[in-house]
Amino acid sequence: MWGRRKTMPPIRVGVIGVGFGATVHIPGFQSEGVEVVAVCASREERAQDAAEKFGIPNAFTDYRELVTHPDVDAVSVVTAPNLHYEMTKAALEASKHVMCEKPFTTNAAEAEELLAMANERGLTHMIAHEFRFAPQRTYARQLIDEGRIGEPQHITASLHLRFARRPGATPPAPSVGSGGMLGALGSHYIDGIRHWFGDISRVSATLHGNVPEGFSLADTNNAFSVHMDFANGAWGTLTCSLNAPLGQGGSIQIYGTEGSIHLSQSGPNPAPEGIVRVGRLEDDSRELRTIPIPEELHPFDDDRDHRLLPFRLEVQDFVRGIENGESPAPNFHDGLQCQRVLDAIQQSHRTGAAVDVPTR
Repeated sequence: MWGRRKTMPPIRVGVIGVGFGATVHIPGFQSEGVEVVAVCASREERAQDAAEKFGIPNAFTDYRELVTHPDVDAVSVVTAPNLHYEMTKAALEASKHVMCEKPFTTNAAEAEELLAMANERGLTHMIAHEFRFAPQRTYARQLIDEGRIGEPQHITASLHLRFARRPGATPPAPSVGSGGMLGALGSHYIDGIRHWFGDISRVSATLHGNVPEGFSLADTNNAFSVHMDFANGAWGTLTCSLNAPLGQGGSIQIYGTEGSIHLSQSGPNPAPEGIVRVGRLEDDSRELRTIPIPEELHPFDDDRDHRLLPFRLEVQDFVRGIENGESPAPNFHDGLQCQRVLDAIQQSHRTGAAVDVPTR
């Protein structure tokens, strides 16, 4: 565990949701010295099972009981996106710091309201965009900041996976308010792209997928393609598909005035040992070469789940934020900007036109 000031009492967290919450959030918090004192699930047996497994003293089926519990200092919201707004709002009204899963909300208006509430109350807020903390992606940001490729000009990102691996296999069932693949994975990529290039100011997009009765493509999309313009004049593309037989995973190519950075991953998430290749025009070979990720960006291993390393690093920032009265990035402002881009993508698909994205 990283070194905290010994005079500070442990932060006490309540976790709402025991799917990804039990896989990553609870063990991630506990590994960083945070006391998980309450857990909530929609079914009592699931809440009790999680409490017993992780040694959590309080188990609830009503999130309102968790957010108002006097032993809870902060709340981690790890539920379906369409529940984020009401649960986060309840936590903020109870004066709790909040870590909210992505995508932040289902529309920018909700995100704006929650950001204002958190700031007015002086509460620490973060979005669980843990991909930012993956060593590979942190190193890419460091290389950009160092000027290794000159001024960033454009980015091409893609993710192609085959989730229904067996012929005739049934894909995951859609849920209303989920945001589909755009919300689940597209939001991570959009946050990362913003982290490297700054605010996205305009998008043109299409969504793809089957639409069962009672649903819309907003929640059932399994593929999308987005062209992006940035406020700084750069541009980029993002394409993703969950229906790509023999899909090779993810690829991110960042091009600057003096060189490029290429990142690759075999699955939907960046692995701790991700590959970074860099090339510069001034190099004699003018070829990409693999460079090692600095050890300080990969301070420990966690073999339980490859998503735990970046999440634990984000937890460290969350704890420091609470102690210092700050909201480290990615915070609710970043969540709002990501949601504005998601809203614009949906609008562009519906209208067939490019859509401007507010950046302030």
